[in-house]
Amino acid sequence: MTSQTYITSLERRHQDLERKIEQEMRHPARDALLIAALKRKKLEVKDQMTRAQRETQH
Repeated sequence: MTSQTYITSLERRHQDLERKIEQEMRHPARDALLIAALKRKKLEVKDQMTRAQRETQH
């Protein structure tokens, strides 16, 4: 997998997590623990994207 392909897959994962968070937030019986877990995962993916982007610049 090339660096750009990896970054693109991370971007897609980040967007998917954002959609899941938004969907859960709209749910009347939202699960705060699930939302927190999704937000943590989204942050992890963002960190991975940042690292991958830095690596491709060097």
